[in-house]
Amino acid sequence: MPNILFLCSKNKLRSPTAEAVFCNIDGWEVSSAGISRDAEVHVSLEDIEWADYIFVMENAHKKKLSKKFGSAINGQSVISLGIPDDYEYMDQELIDLLKSKVPAYVK
Repeated sequence: MPNILFLCSKNKLRSPTAEAVFCNIDGWEVSSAGISRDAEVHVSLEDIEWADYIFVMENAHKKKLSKKFGSAINGQSVISLGIPDDYEYMDQELIDLLKSKVPAYVK
């Protein structure tokens, strides 16, 4: 069962949407967090160690993640989805983007 972590800046719109979209997929454990200091839920070392797959919304998130947790990111796949901060929580277009991108990476 893969553990999947979704990250964005503040954990308010994109990553919580991803968690909501994929939380009922059989065999997937999902969680979300934010990278910024003012995030609703901050990403922790435990989150990084728990995750088999880490999805970030933008390349900038991947850079921040590597800077903060570089040595802890061992065998996990860190995938940038290229989804800008242009969407509201549960925006249908955001949901469609997530559904079209994420499953292709999870084995």
